[in-house]
Formats: sequence, structure tokens, C-alpha cells
Amino acid sequence: MKKLLLLCFLYCNIALAQNKGIEQYNEVWASQSQNSGQSMPCGGGDIGLNAWVEKGELLFYIARSGTFDENNAMLKPGRVRIKLLPNPFAGNDFKQELKLQNGSVLINGKNGDLKAEIKLWVDVYRPVIHVNINSNKAIKTEAIFESWRYRDRDVKGLEKNEGSWKFAPRNDVKTLKDNIDFKGNAIMFYHHNLDSTIFDVTVKQQGMDAVKDQMYNPLKNLTFGGLMQGKNLKPAGTTKGQYLNTDFEGWKLKSIKPVTNQDIEIYLNTLQTSSVNEWQQGLEKVIKESESNTKSAWQKTAGWWKQYWDRSFICINPTKPDNDTTAWQTGKNYQLFRYMLGCNAYGHAPTKFNGGLFTYDPVFVNPQYAFTPDFRNWGGGLMTAQNQRLVYFPMLKSGDIDLMKPEFDFYLRSLKNAELRSKVYWNHNGACFTEQVENFGLPNSAEYTWKRPADFDKGLEYNAWLEYTWDTVFEFCLMMMETERYKGDDIHQYIPFIESCLTFFDEHYQYLSRKRSAKALDGNGHLVLYPGSSAETFKMAYNSNSTIAALQTITKRMLALTDSYLSKEERSKLEGFLKRIPPITFGEINGHKTLTPAKSWERVNNEENTQFYPVFPWGIFGLGKPGLDTALNTWKLDTLVAKFRSGIGWKQDNIFAARLGLTDEAAKLTTFKLKNSGRRFPTFWGPGFDWTPDHNWGGSGMIGLQEMLMQVDDKKILLFPAWPKDWDVHFKLHAPYNTTVEATLKDGKMVNLKVLPEDRRKDITMMLAQ
Repeated sequence: MKKLLLLCFLYCNIALAQNKGIEQYNEVWASQSQNSGQSMPCGGGDIGLNAWVEKGELLFYIARSGTFDENNAMLKPGRVRIKLLPNPFAGNDFKQELKLQNGSVLINGKNGDLKAEIKLWVDVYRPVIHVNINSNKAIKTEAIFESWRYRDRDVKGLEKNEGSWKFAPRNDVKTLKDNIDFKGNAIMFYHHNLDSTIFDVTVKQQGMDAVKDQMYNPLKNLTFGGLMQGKNLKPAGTTKGQYLNTDFEGWKLKSIKPVTNQDIEIYLNTLQTSSVNEWQQGLEKVIKESESNTKSAWQKTAGWWKQYWDRSFICINPTKPDNDTTAWQTGKNYQLFRYMLGCNAYGHAPTKFNGGLFTYDPVFVNPQYAFTPDFRNWGGGLMTAQNQRLVYFPMLKSGDIDLMKPEFDFYLRSLKNAELRSKVYWNHNGACFTEQVENFGLPNSAEYTWKRPADFDKGLEYNAWLEYTWDTVFEFCLMMMETERYKGDDIHQYIPFIESCLTFFDEHYQYLSRKRSAKALDGNGHLVLYPGSSAETFKMAYNSNSTIAALQTITKRMLALTDSYLSKEERSKLEGFLKRIPPITFGEINGHKTLTPAKSWERVNNEENTQFYPVFPWGIFGLGKPGLDTALNTWKLDTLVAKFRSGIGWKQDNIFAARLGLTDEAAKLTTFKLKNSGRRFPTFWGPGFDWTPDHNWGGSGMIGLQEMLMQVDDKKILLFPAWPKDWDVHFKLHAPYNTTVEATLKDGKMVNLKVLPEDRRKDITMMLAQ
């Protein structure tokens, strides 16, 4: 009877803790911020806001997916400043809360007997920002749209890193001014790209002019911006000022009369069109649709966030929340960062690894970078595959496969341009995607390098880090196929893309071999993958194992697809290619077999532990698989592995440790990644190797935590493969074949396990440390 009562007590405690829901992780501030570096994220759909209250005024930056200018910098549409008169935020009673359960930021202030609340939120289904102001007494509102792009601005030196010029030898780079003015009782603002952009310069630089008319160009005539208005608001002139190191001009709306309820809406539109009138018509359509859905927009947005949190979560030590404990903090920050990812669910462009939608004044990341709020290091429209994949891999197990579409679409749109590279330079088939790739599928012009030897291969980047780094696209091929395995998605649209990426390696390395030799293959009938690269680290590699593991895995996964995806000819071609892929090579340290980056390499250029890429992402070695001892030998004995091991930025050692069942190391490295950032908002990590907020820092932390809890291998599900036995946890994660696993672990014992569909329970193996 006592045991039964104890079990009931434990179960009730756990149930009560679970009923707190996601709101237990809401971020709450009891004081105002000093500057934008202490801002809080808010967003939805594909819009991100950095919101903070400074000196009694609400400010927020606006960011939206896909706002790339002529230089391919990702521009913020602007900044909004809200002033209330008399001011309820002039007193000492203040609260700002990120309400995860519905995606809003709620700001409360009290000054004497005046109280007010501002609700800031973004419509998930329409590009509309809402500011809802409610007060207990009638007050006036001033809403100011502020822009530092009221004039052309020179972009010099390191500031060129915000776009695609980077360190190119050009000193006349400018960010061109926006068009901003009052329109009736509203403020309209937009940036309209010129016909000529960095796209045209890059095409010419890289010798692609002959096929330019066939190429996808995302920058020409791209127009983005919007309109800010509110009932009871009218224009009140312009202002000038300086925020931090950046001058700005402001366009002001103010109340016609004092009221207790004031709503402000900001409507956004992005359209590639030569006609600004067409863009304006699109904006008017956004406004009309929003106004016709006024009554339901908030409920539907709140409902979207509810289903988002219901479908996946990881709550660590849920019955004993304590923001000072490492484990609980790890669980909280997993959720906070997932919120940031959810703000670009439906973007035209992927979530950028170097800040996503939530960059702010760069002087708070690096004091030497006294640039405008548009700045982020490592470019705007420029994508870096090894960083981007860490943003998107965790979405499989979190069940957020709908959020992966922007990244996949990025590659699909660029496919034609990548195939044209192969045709123009080498006259063979296949898509050649580089590691750093513009949103139009070509290498970055600065990384391609302007000063090149006259006889250097035009298809190659003249760059010590990036040369021959062509295999990173396969991680996105894997994710595309995983959506079919996890969710049952129809992936027909991705098959030509994946085939083209494989074809490039088959045809290009035979092409290179024929230039050196009378034979296209080695003595065993295998491709000679030379020169190659193991990420950016092991350069001029011969048979890089990261490449071999990728080719083997992707080809086998393609062949495992049903006949509806592949014709007999396509299947036969893939079977022949599989036979030409070289085997993985191994090394030896102190008489112990180890994984190695490649058969050989000429130099070490970066600090990536690519020895473990056959572990993650390719899953060839790991728990329950042959060769685990070889991988463990590598972890223990390889001196470079030990030297490069870290939790900073894009480092993946926490993921490798989890996949190898190294619980202590996985926990140490993952909690380092997911601990509070040291900035006011806990998940504004970085800059690491990149920028702040560092999204590949957060993504790799998420992956590591997921892998500690649950690993999958086709139909096999391993639970708690690297989980500390003293961490209680309640989690819900997704596995292949439309499977969800929800479990509660308390005091090292499983007290609840729910598997859907139920027949997948037989595929689960418990690996909890005793």
C-alpha cells in the first residue's frame, strides 16, 4: 500500500509539473534594458523582432526572411519606437515577458496610478506585426518609424562582410537609400533593388556570361518593405537622431485623441518585380487580407504556437525548476532557441546561421564593429553549408519538418546554376555546389578570389579553406530523404536534385583522373577522389572519408527508395555508381585501429574533427553498429581530435560523444553549448566563429541533447543512449516512420513511456546507464 501511495505521489508530482507546460520557460525581465544588445526575440511566420524598453520607450528592430539588397546584405526594414504620454514606463514597476505559449512579448508598466500593457506579436500566417496597447486611463501614443537608410551609406573595410563583397578589392560599395514617406495617415517604406547587383558582377567574374540568360537571379528588382499605420493615428512630421553610432531619420505618427486602447499594425511585402506599383498592389492585398481576418488572427497565431510546443519538447528536471542548475538551464534554452527557429517557419530564405532574424547593433558583439544594425559577419544572402546544416538537422527529431522547406527550396532554386557551372567549366553533367554558396548558386566572389593565376581552373575557388569542398551539399540531400522516412513526405521534387549532386562527383572525378592518367578509375575500379577535401580542415585530400561516407550513404538511401521514385535506368545507374565509390580507409595509433580524415592529405587548415563524420551525420559507426571500438579508439587516441575538441560555435564534439555513448563527455559539451549565453537573452550565443546570435551554436546544442536522449537507425530506436542517470526528464521526440516517443524519467527510472504508433514499441531498446 505504501509503495502504491508513493507511486501515486510521484506520478501526481510529475503530472503537475508537466501541466505547467512551455510557460515554465518564459523569459521574464523585471527591469528595462540599456540598449539593443539587451533585446528579446519575438516573431512568427518569417518575421523576427528584437524588442526592448529603454528609458521608458519600446523599441524593436524588424527583420524578415529574404530582404537582400544589391550587395546581397540582409537589410532590416527598419526600427520602430513607441512612446506613451503620460508614460506608464517612467515608474519602477516594470515587467517584460516572452510568452512562449503564444509567441508574444508582453510589456507591463505602472507609474503612480497609471497602468499600461503592450502586447507585441507577429501573425504566423500573414506578414503583419501587431502592437496592442491597453491602459487604465486614456493616453496618447507616438509611433515612430526610424531608418538609418534615409540616405546612401558607404560600406568600407570590415563592414563589407555584411554582404557578398567581403574583402573584395572594391572601395565604392554603398547601401542605397530606401524610399520612405507618409501615405495618407500611414508611413510607407521600401527598398527597390537596381537591375544590376552583385549577381551580375559575380557571373562576369566567374566566366558565366555566356549562360547568364539561363540563370536564376534572386536579386534583380527585388523590392521589400511595408506600411505602418493605426486607427486614431496621424502623421506628425519627421525627426532626426542618432542611436549608438548610427544616425537615423524618423517618421512620426501620433494620437488624434487620448484613448485606452491603441492598435498599431505594420504590414510587410517582399516581391521581385520591376514595377514598384506592382509591389504596392501586393502590399495593399496584404493589408486587405489582414483587415478581413482581424478577429481570428490572434487566435490562429496562438493556436499555431500551441501545436508547435505540443508536438515536441525536452523538459529536464521538470519537478525542480531552478535557473541556476546546469541541467534545467539546458532544457530551458533548448526551448528558447527552438522558439527562435520557429519564427522563420515559412520564409522564402532559410534561417541564417549567423544571427537568423535576430541580429542587433554590432557594437555589442564586437566593439570594433561600429556599423549599422544591418551588419552581420559572413554575409546576408551567402550561405555556408557546414553551418546551415546544424540549424536544420534538429528539426527532424523535433518534428518541425515544415520548417525545413526554406532551406531545401534554397538549393532547388540554385540547381540550374550549379549544373551550368559543371557544363561551362568542365563540359560534364551534375551540380557543383560549393561550401560557401550565394543564394544564386555560385561561389562568393571574394572567396572565389579576384587575384587568381591566369591558368587556374575557372571552376575552382582560389582559396585555401574552400578549394575542393564540394561534398557538404549531401547533408541537405540526406535531410530531404529523411523527411520521407520521418514523416512520409513525398520527395519526388528532390530526386533530380540528389541525382545531380551524385552525378557531379561521378563525372568530375573521372574527368580529373583522365586529365592525369589514361584511366578514369583506380586498379580496383573505384573513383580516385583527388584532389579533395575533408571539410575545411584536411586539404588536398586523397579519398576523404567525409566524402566517401556521404556518397555511400546517399546512394544507398536512394536505392532503398520505392520504385515509384526511380526508373529502372536510374536505379541501374546508381547501382553502378555505388560500385565505383571507394571504401572508407582507416588509420592506426599505438596499434589500435582508428578513423582517419582521408587516405592522405597535404595540410591541416582549420579545426574540424572530420574523423567522426562517418559517425555523424552519416551514421555508419555508432552504438550497436560494427566498428564502435574503432571510433572510440579515435576519440581517445587521436591527438588532433583532442586538440580540436570544444563546445564553441559549430563544433560538433557533443554530438559525436552522444553517438558513441560517452555520457559524461556528451553532457559536459552539450550543457556548455546550451548554458546561458552571458547576454541578457539566454540563447543569444556567440559570436563563436561567426556572429551573434550564433544559430549553429544553438543547433548543434539541440542535436547533441536529442542524441543523448534518443538515437535512431532506420527502424531501431535507442532510448537514453548517453543520458546522465541523475537528470530527470520528460520529453517528446520524433523518430522515422511517423513515430513519436514520449517518456518520463524520474530518479533514474522510467515511469511513463508512450509510443505512437504502438507497434513501434517493439523497436525500442533501453540503454539507460545503471
